[in-house]
Amino acid sequence: MKHLQLYLLVLIIFYSCSNPEKKEQEIPTIYSFEVIDSLDLQILGDPLITDVSPKADRFVFYDFANREFIITDSSGAILSQFSKKEDTPDSYGFLMESPGFVNENQLALAGMSGIFIYDLDGNMIKKLAHPEILSGAGFMSFSGKGMETATLNGKQYLLSKSVRTRETFPGEQKFYDNFRALELIDIEGEKFIEIVPFEQGSQFLDGNGYFESDYAPALEAAEGKLYIALGGEQRLNVYDLSPEGAELDTVVMLDLPGFGKLPITPRAEFAEGTVIIKGGTPAIRNIHVVEGKILLQYYGGIPEEKMKELEALYSSGSEEEAELLYEKIESEVNQGILILDQKTLEVMGNLDFPGGVNLSGFASGGGFLWMEKAPNKEEEEDFLRIYKVQLVGK
Repeated sequence: MKHLQLYLLVLIIFYSCSNPEKKEQEIPTIYSFEVIDSLDLQILGDPLITDVSPKADRFVFYDFANREFIITDSSGAILSQFSKKEDTPDSYGFLMESPGFVNENQLALAGMSGIFIYDLDGNMIKKLAHPEILSGAGFMSFSGKGMETATLNGKQYLLSKSVRTRETFPGEQKFYDNFRALELIDIEGEKFIEIVPFEQGSQFLDGNGYFESDYAPALEAAEGKLYIALGGEQRLNVYDLSPEGAELDTVVMLDLPGFGKLPITPRAEFAEGTVIIKGGTPAIRNIHVVEGKILLQYYGGIPEEKMKELEALYSSGSEEEAELLYEKIESEVNQGILILDQKTLEVMGNLDFPGGVNLSGFASGGGFLWMEKAPNKEEEEDFLRIYKVQLVGK
């Protein structure tokens, strides 16, 4: 099963406003998804679509089997392939964030070795050092979730997950007081500004302990605004972006159907120098802005008792039984896409994924959504089909 361990197993790696307006929403349903075209990537391996260029002329995939990046045109024809596995100056090391388009001809990604910008042939354009030396990090991959960009005052910026330790860890109050979710990166000036704290009223300030996957950011920047949700917290924070940072403008409180609660973890269970990621917890996993609509992809989560049952099966060596149980449990998880109007922030719909697509996520570009066809359970296929999907009003 593709990427099963990324979603199921616990990954352990050693190694901080204004008064916002708050809105409560109901969920009507006035939209639907329509598949209008597709493209096929003809390749053996385990590719995952990570981003689509602004004009939807280029697509980038990451092939897990070969640790290779694949760039195609809009027909699926491969334009280039490259890998950075070797220990060279342009190697990113452990991949922390999948590649995203900076423009039609450049890609950016985050690795343990720094922030890298490559051309589409894999030639390094620029390397930016992390603001702190990293000793460890965790990473979960989803379709359509790559490095984000923003244009501010005519200059290009990157938005990357912040991994600064700030000389603390999730077992201490200092961690939650000083937390920042993102780095706003001035590419030209090579300057990092940490933004997006746990804002007033955040559940992550309730005195309990939380894992990195509990507050993993889902985000999109568009027209000077940053739309961001932190993992299992049911709220959308909207910030005004500027070269100086981000200022909270609006908070939209959400009520997602079938969305579970984050487990309560005492802070005493956290150890300094440890990163823990759990793929089964409820989370808003990604955000896209398409044609004046904000699309929030959410995952309702696997109940704790079922996760413990799965982990026990894996630990006992019963992998086949665990995979069958996992498929059953995953089919029962409530997951979908919440739609908000970009201008008013009113909720306009709540949709299931179309039938026959990969539920891990989707990319966006050119005014459309790009969803992977679900893998064939009966036989392995030597291609990956990407559906071109349009959001239409009923």
